[in-house]
Amino acid sequence: MRSPVLPLTWHLARSSGRRGLQSHLLAAGAAAVGAFVLLVMVAATLGSGERADHTAWRTPEPAEHGTAVQALATTYVRHQPLAVVSLAQLPGRAATEAPPGLTAFPKRGEVYLSPALAKLLRELPANRLADRFPKRAHYGTIGAAGLASPDELVAVVGRAPGDPAMSRSAAQDASWFDEGQAARAVVSGFSGGKPTMFTAFDQGAALLGVVLLAMPVVVLASAAGRLGAARREQRLAALRLAGATPRQIIAMTAVEATAVGAAGAVTGALAYGALLPVLAEVPYGVGGWYTGQLWVGAAWLAGIVLAVTALITISAVSMLRQVATAPLGVAQQANPRRTRMIRLVLFVAALGYIWVSTGGGQLKPRDLLVLLLIFYGAFWLFGPWVVDRLGRIAGRFARRPATLLAARRLSDDPRGAWRTVSGLVLAGFAAGFFSVSMLGSDGAQYRDQVAVITESPVAARHAAAESRTLLDRAGVTATVTVGREDDYDNLLGGSPGVVARVSGGTGQIEKAVTALASVGSGHVPYTQDYASASDRTVTDRIAQVSTATLALSFVVATASAGLTAAANVLDRRRIYGLLRLAGTPLKVLDRARVRETVLPLVVLAGGTAAMGVYGSYQLNKLAGATINTTSAVRLAVCVAVGALAMLAAIGASRPLLRKVTADPARAAD
Repeated sequence: MRSPVLPLTWHLARSSGRRGLQSHLLAAGAAAVGAFVLLVMVAATLGSGERADHTAWRTPEPAEHGTAVQALATTYVRHQPLAVVSLAQLPGRAATEAPPGLTAFPKRGEVYLSPALAKLLRELPANRLADRFPKRAHYGTIGAAGLASPDELVAVVGRAPGDPAMSRSAAQDASWFDEGQAARAVVSGFSGGKPTMFTAFDQGAALLGVVLLAMPVVVLASAAGRLGAARREQRLAALRLAGATPRQIIAMTAVEATAVGAAGAVTGALAYGALLPVLAEVPYGVGGWYTGQLWVGAAWLAGIVLAVTALITISAVSMLRQVATAPLGVAQQANPRRTRMIRLVLFVAALGYIWVSTGGGQLKPRDLLVLLLIFYGAFWLFGPWVVDRLGRIAGRFARRPATLLAARRLSDDPRGAWRTVSGLVLAGFAAGFFSVSMLGSDGAQYRDQVAVITESPVAARHAAAESRTLLDRAGVTATVTVGREDDYDNLLGGSPGVVARVSGGTGQIEKAVTALASVGSGHVPYTQDYASASDRTVTDRIAQVSTATLALSFVVATASAGLTAAANVLDRRRIYGLLRLAGTPLKVLDRARVRETVLPLVVLAGGTAAMGVYGSYQLNKLAGATINTTSAVRLAVCVAVGALAMLAAIGASRPLLRKVTADPARAAD
């Protein structure tokens, strides 16, 4: 016998009218937003790994029987890192393969530039940038295979093996600098190196954003799956009482939710594919993207579409337990949805576990991600319990009709009220944590310094005289001093060399760097950017990921709130109609809806934001950083923007409330 599930599901979907179509469109829209956000963050994570791989060739990997000398130096222009890869073919050795992005191994005197660097060379005067490289009438171009980003500044220079830039001393950092900006080795090829410090952290930071966004997306998908839940429960309870089996009820709901979720998720995937060129223009780390780097592939695309569809389907089916077991109670709406004390116990246990786990020293990134998921899961359990108790307390002390109505709705359906605010509540932790993070140092104390390392103190005295001549010839006003071994207040950090304190800002400092490029042991001159690069790279990535995460979290949370608010109006159409027949003004109903959101939002979002601030404070404390007033202002702005967006999303369903209560007798039927 043919199963009646599909025909009956189609018939009920068609007969649900405009209200049912609205619910389906809202659910599909939520699925589209969730799939799009997840695809963008996964694309950034996978693309970051690919970009890091494209920089690995620049770090020389020593070879026992090498054929060429490779040296990496990092200089700066407009505060952007400029990687200079110097290559020299060793005489009497086999020919060395071409580096990635080049068609041949560079000959002595040849210079290859990335497109962004070639453009910058044309924009800036020669004494600020071009004079750092050998004079050439024409420059070669580095292809995309050798670049992490179209905005990256990279130069490949062919040199002689005896060139000072190829010496061992040229690859030595100052005694207190982190390694990673200079290196030198005899190589036989360009495979097996490590990603540069400017791309190595990108994927980990992007992965953190994925984890932080995963729960708000789950919340959005859950809200989408529960759209029209009350109407669906009533309809399916009637079918159950008419003789439908629990399996048929579940199958009908699963088919309907899967169809709607799949349509929305595929729409989000199509939007992601169409917007790839636009997304590639969004800078992250070393710059924008090549479009192909942001393509996740067919497997990830299908996986995310299926995951979002499955979340919506599971959310919809999970609402059917009471319909399957007690259809009469559902039909009569006689079963209030209370929460149990076990939620509080589990929440306290989870927080205790996190406290113990974070108090025992260093944690691996994987452990931190697991603890973050436990934290979000604990709040997901705890939220409805808090909402239930808030409703009871507010109902006991209510003095206005709107407050009393809001309190009754909170205590009657705490899970539904929690779903409205859960997105912003979970985003509150990220807002509290990231908005006050102040790790690292910007090297401001070295702002006007340009330092050159020499091989010895004697060489430093000769270099000082040469530096004064070169700076005067370049038109740079500077005071040149010789570094002392016990002086750690300058860029030399106790290493032998000279320090030029330059007046006139960034342009004059870049002229000084260019003028002093030939002084010393062959190492490029140090600046403030060189000294702070390690800390700034990490903090910049965290700042970029936090900004993107907060923005997307608020978008998802706002969509979830607006979606749930609209769904609640449709689900409570009968209740609102009865209240209107009883004489309740429409303004009171609308105020009750707002207070139903504001009460749990203030308590729960404020709590998660405070926990985020505390976590950031502990991290800053370990790093020796402090939280200043700017961070507090940033947090206040984040909270204000999130709250306003939430209220705006809820207010957007006000016309729907007015429409469904326009004919109270019909709405209450």
